[in-house]
Amino acid sequence: MSQKEVRMETHYRSVLKAFSYRLTGTLVTILSAWLITGYSSAALKIGLLDILVKTFVFYCHERFWNRVPIGKMKSPEYQI
Repeated sequence: MSQKEVRMETHYRSVLKAFSYRLTGTLVTILSAWLITGYSSAALKIGLLDILVKTFVFYCHERFWNRVPIGKMKSPEYQI
């Protein structure tokens, strides 16, 4: 693949990125909630809500920015 070739992200890739990012973030949220509340059950509930809401928001954010042309290079009309 040449440096000038631009590849669009698929929905599948955006979903994988969203889940890997949220898993990391949710683990941090659970640990923080546990340290603050002292209750593991409350921390897990907060973490579950966190991963559901933020995964959806991240996915929508990624798809929105895929449509924004700012900072993207245009693909050539043809390649040899």
